[in-house]
Amino acid sequence: MQFNFQGKTVLVSGASRGIGREVASMFADGGARVAVHYNSDQAAADETVAQLAGTEHITAQANLAEADAVEAMISQIVKAFGQLDIVINNAGIYDLHSIGEDSYAQWQAAWTHTIGVNLLGPANLTFCAVRQMMAQGGGRIVNVSSRGAFRGEPDAPAYAASKAGLNAMGQSLAQKLAPQNIFIHTVAPGFVETEMAAEILSGPQGDGIRNQSPLGRVAKPEEVARTVLFLASDGTEFLTGCVVDVNGASYLRT
Repeated sequence: MQFNFQGKTVLVSGASRGIGREVASMFADGGARVAVHYNSDQAAADETVAQLAGTEHITAQANLAEADAVEAMISQIVKAFGQLDIVINNAGIYDLHSIGEDSYAQWQAAWTHTIGVNLLGPANLTFCAVRQMMAQGGGRIVNVSSRGAFRGEPDAPAYAASKAGLNAMGQSLAQKLAPQNIFIHTVAPGFVETEMAAEILSGPQGDGIRNQSPLGRVAKPEEVARTVLFLASDGTEFLTGCVVDVNGASYLRT
C-alpha cells in the first residue's frame, strides 16, 4: 500500500520506538516531513530520524503532561516547517496499579501520571495544533487508543479510563472541527509486538494473549501504522469521528 504525503508536515508523538517509529517511517516513505516527538530518550529519537527516508525531519522534545512544554513544542515545529498538517497522538504509558493492593498514595500517583500523559497530553497537543490548522485551512489528527478502552484493564484501570477518554475527546472534536476542515480519527489496537509488550509476550501469559485472536498472534507495528496512515490520507473525511479496531478479532464490540 502506497501513501502520498508530499508537502505535508507530520508530528508523531512517542515516535522514538514501537508503533510511533513505524508510523514516522511510513510517513517519511510517503514524502512527508516528520517531527519525531520524544520525552526523555533523545538517542532513540535521533535513531528514528536517522532511519527515515528524506532529510528534512526533526526531533521535538516535550513532557506531554506539562501544558507549557506541549505549546512550546508545537511552536518549534511550526517555526521549523511553517505548517503542521497532521498530528498523530501516539505517545502513552501503561502503569500497573491495583485497587486491592496499592496504597492510596500509589493509587493517586498512577492515576495522575497516566491521565496526564495519555489524556491531558493529547488534549493540550490537539488544542495547540488545531490553532495552527485553523490558520492554514485544515488538518488531520489521528489518536492511538486501545481495545482496553472497551474491554477494561483490571490491572491498569487508569490506562483504560485514559483511552476511553481519548475516544470521547476525538469524537467530540470531530463534530466540532469538521466545519473547519479538520478531521479526527482514532485507532484502537490490542496487543502489538513492541518493546513495551515484549516482556509479557515472552512470559507465561504470551501464548494466551496470542490465542485471544483467531489469527493466533498479536499485531505487528506496521499493521497499526498502515491504518493510521490510511485515516490520515485525503479521501477519508467522512470517517471523521470513527474508532477503528486493530485487534485481530481478539475483542469484538457491538
